[in-house]
Amino acid sequence: MAQFHMIAGAPTPVAPFSHAVEADGWVFVTGQMPTWPDDDSRPLPEGAEAQTRRVMDNLVLVLAGIGLDLSHVVQARVFLTEFKRDYAAMNAAYASYFPADRRPARTCVGVTGLARDALVEIDFIAHRPG
Repeated sequence: MAQFHMIAGAPTPVAPFSHAVEADGWVFVTGQMPTWPDDDSRPLPEGAEAQTRRVMDNLVLVLAGIGLDLSHVVQARVFLTEFKRDYAAMNAAYASYFPADRRPARTCVGVTGLARDALVEIDFIAHRPG
């Protein structure tokens, strides 16, 4: 049976979805935007590095809300609107959240646009130990 999680204190969703859905120990964390959890109306951070850090912090909030952390993440997908320009800056920020010997599998793709005109969106698949 799937569990649908809305996390208190996490950013307000920009569309009709749950922050995370859990089934059989697998947790699918919705892609997070670089919005502020305390005030959705604040402007997004400037630049890909700052937006990546805000996105990662939002993902950490969602994971914490269901009793998990980054060590449970097994896969990430990164979406960039300006791939060539922002790839290095995003990577620098993203890499700082994981130990070098414990990085999740990852896909990174360029897209034509993201909600709220964000530069970066990241989603996760995590696994809850049984």
